[in-house]
Amino acid sequence: MNNTPQTVIPEDLKGWISSGDDVVVLDVRSAAEFETLHIKGSYNVPLPLLAEHTDELAAKLDTKVVLVCQSGVRASEARKNLAGVGFNDAHVLVGGVPAFHQAGGETVEGTKRWELERQVRMAAGSLVIAGLAGGKFLSPKIRTVAGFVGAGLTFSAASNTCAMGKALSAMPWNKTANEPTRESVIAQLPAVKS
Repeated sequence: MNNTPQTVIPEDLKGWISSGDDVVVLDVRSAAEFETLHIKGSYNVPLPLLAEHTDELAAKLDTKVVLVCQSGVRASEARKNLAGVGFNDAHVLVGGVPAFHQAGGETVEGTKRWELERQVRMAAGSLVIAGLAGGKFLSPKIRTVAGFVGAGLTFSAASNTCAMGKALSAMPWNKTANEPTRESVIAQLPAVKS
């Protein structure tokens, strides 16, 4: 199994789309992130949903697939999931949706929200400040909050995961009225060609 991500740069993806190449763009970000900005014609398949139903989704894909997210981390994880069930024609978009947008690719903009990564930075920074201020004015023991946040960020970087991001993605402000389900995702994907 090849776990080395095949990548595509925004300019090449623009070319594939404009030339009518048979390509399916799967956006593995949350529905709220997708609603904020997405590549025109892409399908929203949040990473947890893709991870849970990889076999079924891979069976619906019979063409070149481009996986996109905010930066490439979740798209790379989605590619590993697909490769794990034998689907190896998936590419990760370098720089994610923001890079495609900056390159002049056709995108759809919706309700503005902070990106999940920005929310994580705000939450982590706020917890550190609260821990330090609480340690100075209330009890020195409260400073351990800053230590826990620092340890969590270090673990996050080393493991390329983000527990705080997963927790924040479950918050109401990161949900939409049309959260994708297994059924809705499978129904929206193009039919397999015979």
